[in-house]
Amino acid sequence: MRSYQPDLTPPWKRSSPVPEVPAEPDLVVEEVSTGFCGAVIRCEKTAQGPTVTLEDRFGKHRVFPMEPRGFLLEGRPVTLVRPSAGGPARPARTASGSVAVPGARARVARAGRIYVEGRHDAELVERVWGDDLRIEGVVVEYLEGVDDLPAIVDAFGPGPDARLGVLVDHLVPGSKESRIAAHVTGAHVLVVGHPYVDVWEAVKPSSVGIDAWPTVPRGQDWKTGVCQALGWPRNTGAAWQHILSRVRSYKDLEPRLLGRVEELIDFVTLPD
Repeated sequence: MRSYQPDLTPPWKRSSPVPEVPAEPDLVVEEVSTGFCGAVIRCEKTAQGPTVTLEDRFGKHRVFPMEPRGFLLEGRPVTLVRPSAGGPARPARTASGSVAVPGARARVARAGRIYVEGRHDAELVERVWGDDLRIEGVVVEYLEGVDDLPAIVDAFGPGPDARLGVLVDHLVPGSKESRIAAHVTGAHVLVVGHPYVDVWEAVKPSSVGIDAWPTVPRGQDWKTGVCQALGWPRNTGAAWQHILSRVRSYKDLEPRLLGRVEELIDFVTLPD
């Protein structure tokens, strides 16, 4: 009979058990040795053992072995395991990549608001960040251009408990938009923007099934020019619905839009 051999490892050197978490698609984790953070794309069985492929928010893919304690979930170590055949019916993440909160009720609307420049911008923000905005109680409204923004800000009356965030198209140095933004930005107003002529361009071309967004000659309506260059019917409303239908999560959007929207959400929701 073998004699009992006590574990003489000091308590502070013993590895405590960590939970095993199925590597479901869209689960966002951080690999401990590299700090690479991304959403699960797929799991594969290899000769060296199971691996998981992660995609970060910029579209970069990395493959990692599914080693014990090899990942962080919500900042805590976990062991990723291959998911069962059935898998959960509910996604682990919202379209923006945030943790999904099943059954959460929409919060009563805050006094603060986010304004975007057009209807398409508002629909795109709702598509990706809608779940987050409802939980935070943030209402998104759209403007018909930025020329009247100073008057709109004055009428809104922003303050410490009613911050105003504004997302502007084609906010580049020296533009009309940049001059207006500088005029209204203050302690309780934040105006940010992306460099694209129209929010259509903020959708990755690969998500829409094209190689790149075409260059439209100056003076021509940009949306109409895009439809013409791509051989689409000259119905910009139908074209936008096609584009919007191809957006399923933050992965379908360009990083220069993602960062700006998240900056606005933080501005109107976080305390001073």
